[in-house]
Amino acid sequence: MTVHSIFYGANGHNNEGGAYDISSPALQLSQLQDLGVKMYRNEVFSAYGATKLAGIATTMAAGGVTVYPVMLMDLNYSSEADAYNAAFTLGQQTATAYRYPYYEVSNELEALCLTGNVDGIYPQHYDNAKFQIARGVIRGMIAGVKSVDTAGKIVMGGGAWMHYGFDQMLANGTQPDGTTNHPIVSWDITAWHWYSDQGDIVNACGGTGCHNVLAALAQFNKPIWINEFGVRPSYGTDTQTANYLVGNLMMAEFVLLARQYNIQSIQTYELYDDPVGGEGPYGLMQNDGRTIKPKYTAFKNFVAANPM
Repeated sequence: MTVHSIFYGANGHNNEGGAYDISSPALQLSQLQDLGVKMYRNEVFSAYGATKLAGIATTMAAGGVTVYPVMLMDLNYSSEADAYNAAFTLGQQTATAYRYPYYEVSNELEALCLTGNVDGIYPQHYDNAKFQIARGVIRGMIAGVKSVDTAGKIVMGGGAWMHYGFDQMLANGTQPDGTTNHPIVSWDITAWHWYSDQGDIVNACGGTGCHNVLAALAQFNKPIWINEFGVRPSYGTDTQTANYLVGNLMMAEFVLLARQYNIQSIQTYELYDDPVGGEGPYGLMQNDGRTIKPKYTAFKNFVAANPM
């Protein structure tokens, strides 16, 4: 473990409204401080959003919480070059609005490149054309950020489940079609996502068998951030989801394995429940931005008992 103070984090959606518009940045800061959270991940997908998040980051930084952006784009481009150019602009806008210590380049793009219901550990599990567009997005974001801020660290956009074959191709310049000598993408931190329906991150089982996802990610020789982890709302009662969140397949396991796999940060999904019609009540608090849930108390107590 090279850095300790950023270990516990949370996800927010200050550019998506709902409770995040109801609750001021100052109120959010006080809640994050109460929880023991030091990292706050939020999305950016436009120049306006970049400016808005910059203001929130300033407020949070003064209170000891580091905000960092995850830049969001889709694959609706006609070529890798077009994707690169659009992503360059977003990366440049984001870094111009605020000098962040970390910039996350995309979010679960690998899932959009899969050929179907596959595990994602092999190159042939990905569509070649979609992979090239995704590579253009990621390369463009990195170049756009670096054109403004050479010091900021690049977080490879969080992947999910067993989809680490995607990052492996980016790192070694290969493609799903088996060809080589393509642009090699380099980054500073490998991000990953893990949810309750996926089971044990070091013994994840799918159609190709069971795999140690952390061991695969550790082969990149970079710090690992589990920058989304959470319990599916369908798992059970509020108390049951709270117990799972801090239990032996989630926070307790991440802390236990942090040194072995260089897990530098874990970031709960999310601070507030989504509004009706959103992805569901994943939050530590209800979507009024004020009412705490059992998960809030469980998370707070776990962090206090397990300083990292």
